[in-house]
This record gives sequence, C-alpha cells and structure tokens, in this order.
Amino acid sequence: MRHADLDIAIIGAGPAGSAAATLLARAGRGVTLFDRASFPREKCCGDGLTALALRELEALGLSPDTVDSWQPVDDVVVRGPSGRETRYPLPGGPGIHAAVARRVDLDNSLVALARSAGADVRESTPLRDAKAAGEGVELTVGADERLTARQVIAADGMWSPTRKALGLTVEGYRGEWHAYRQYYRNVSPRASRELVIWFEKDLLPGYAWSFPLADGRANIGFGIQRGGTHAVGDMNALWADLLERPHIKEILGADAEPEDRHLAWPIPARVGRVPLVGPSTLFVGDAAAVTDPMTGEGIGQALLTGRLAAEAVLGTEDAGLFYEREVRRELVADDRMARALIPLLGKPLIARGAIRLTGATGWTRRNFARWMFEDYPRAMIATPRRWHRGMFTGSGAFAKDQAH
Repeated sequence: MRHADLDIAIIGAGPAGSAAATLLARAGRGVTLFDRASFPREKCCGDGLTALALRELEALGLSPDTVDSWQPVDDVVVRGPSGRETRYPLPGGPGIHAAVARRVDLDNSLVALARSAGADVRESTPLRDAKAAGEGVELTVGADERLTARQVIAADGMWSPTRKALGLTVEGYRGEWHAYRQYYRNVSPRASRELVIWFEKDLLPGYAWSFPLADGRANIGFGIQRGGTHAVGDMNALWADLLERPHIKEILGADAEPEDRHLAWPIPARVGRVPLVGPSTLFVGDAAAVTDPMTGEGIGQALLTGRLAAEAVLGTEDAGLFYEREVRRELVADDRMARALIPLLGKPLIARGAIRLTGATGWTRRNFARWMFEDYPRAMIATPRRWHRGMFTGSGAFAKDQAH
C-alpha cells in the first residue's frame, strides 16, 4: 500500500466522467480517471443520442468519424397504441438532430478523447473505498492502493460505489425505469435506417424501440416503469411476446438474427431528489440520477452534468454550491414537466390523442420530433429565460463538420 496525492480523481469513465476529465485536463488540471473496466467495454443502453447529447459531444470536440457504429437519423416513426403509425421528420438543413451509436464505440472514443487531452486514464482499476479526509477524499483503488484526492467527481453509475462508501446511498432505491435490449443483424431496410418507437398499450407509459446502427444492424429493446403493469421479473417473457407481435416482426425483417446476449438494466431518474454533492465530491450522470424520467434517455444528461462538474471545479465559487445550483437550473424544471406528463401518457386514450394531435401538420410533426429528442427543453414554456430568437429553427449539431 502506498500514499499519493491527486488533484482531481474521477471515478467512472462513461460519458459523464470522460467529459469532465477532458475539460479539466484541457484546462491544465491534474486529472486521474479510474474505471473498473478495460476499454472498449460493452454497456447496457438503448444507444440513442438526442440533440442534447449531440450538442454536448460537439462542444466537447468529439468527431463522429471516431465512433464506428455512428448512424445519423432523419425520421422518427411512432406507432401508437391504436396501431396508427406517424412519421415525424427531424428538421432538414445543416446538422444532426438525432443519431445512434453503440456505447461500446461511443465510450471508447470518449475515453480516447480524455486521454488525448492529458488525463491519466487508469483502466481495470475499481474503487474499493472512499472516505472524507480533511480537505479531500481518501480513495482505495485497484488491489489495495490508497490515494488522496483534493476533489472527486463520481461518475460511477446508479449503484455508485463512491456514494455508498461515503454513506450517501438512498436505501431501497432501484430506479424509475428498467430497460431491456438486444442487438440484431441483417435487419430489414426500414430497421437499418429508421428510428421506430412502439407505444404498446400494455407497456405505457413505457415503450419499445428499434434504433438503426451501421452495417444493417439495429438495437431492439423496450423500457418499462418500475411499479407499472409488468413486473421487472417478467421481462424475459415479455421480450419473447414482443418479438412475436406482427408489426415488430415486420420491422425486424425475416432475416434478422440476434447478436450476442440480451441485457437488462435499471435507469435512475430522480434529479434533485438524491444528493448531488458529498465531501469534496460531485455526483454526475447516473450517479446523480439525472436521466429523463419520460424517456429513460441519459447520455445527454450525463455529458451535461460532466461539463457542469468541470465548470464547478474550475470556477471561483464553492464547487458544490455552484454545481447543485446549475444542475437544478438546467434539469429540475424539465424533470417536473416530464413527471406531470407521465401519468397522462400512461392512458392509451390520451396517448392516442397526443399522437394524433402532434401528427396533425408538418409544423407539429417537426417540432414534436425536436421536443421529443430534447432539441429544446421539456419545460421551455415554463422557463422564459430559455426563450430566444430562432429557438424552433436552429440547425443541428455538427453543422460545421457537414459544411466541410
């Protein structure tokens, strides 16, 4: 066992941790990024990238060319509980408003970006323990290495070992959503290029999806809210049933074949209701439970909180106070709006009406797609500070890259 002092230790090299590490290293801070895995590594996810995620990735400097499975999306097809199918085109013009990329590829590229920025990336090095120590945090990592960090950013997931070690675990918490996904190859032409969402009557307010990937492949899965119609323990049987539904089989295509094994994972979505800070520690991404409660999407929120944590550490204010304030300012109003809508969308009649209403005109279809993919905030109507000229007509992310 040896002792060493670190400036900033980041636990977890997913999108939130890698984003924070990249920004801090570029600012000249000493950053050590720990992860229990060796990259590239598989990660349970739907793999969808919303406009929020894309804009954060663009600002971070990630090039889509470095992500092997990167697949831009132009149209979103939604099938309502009545069986009616509506196509929602994302805005034309420059930039990308939605994309899909396997997390094994995306996260590997983000780790490489952090490393190129100057972060010391320590793979296959799990956190064993953490405890407050004067002006910092004493960490035990790897086999039995003890280090003291002046600042910790915990990006270590819903079951955050950092949170547990610091005594900040929310007892009995198991997430708001539970999701299930399987990769398929040789999918139909539609599944290889269209993003399809099925609002099945028995899944509401959850849904099933088909997200296109490169090379004729797709991420197929579903998400349900904990405590809903279906018990989490029944997900294997529910998956088999979904795959036999004619409209899902049609999208998959007759030649579709499953790849590897299916995976399931819990999704935390209660921003502002779990501690965002601890002793010299900021919690980001799933460790901060910042996932969108209406869709279960969390990559954009992870990248956002990683950036806010880096800004907090680099700022002149108290890092914890700054970070808490900014996370609440960015995400809490949207979280509340989404929670108000969830019970309504859980009713088939209202879900059908919402799809009919949002599909009424070209303007409603285009702007519903942008709203659904977080191109502007869920609660924009209730937050006038976010209003600005062109807020409904802006270009997508990576527009400059396309221009070149």
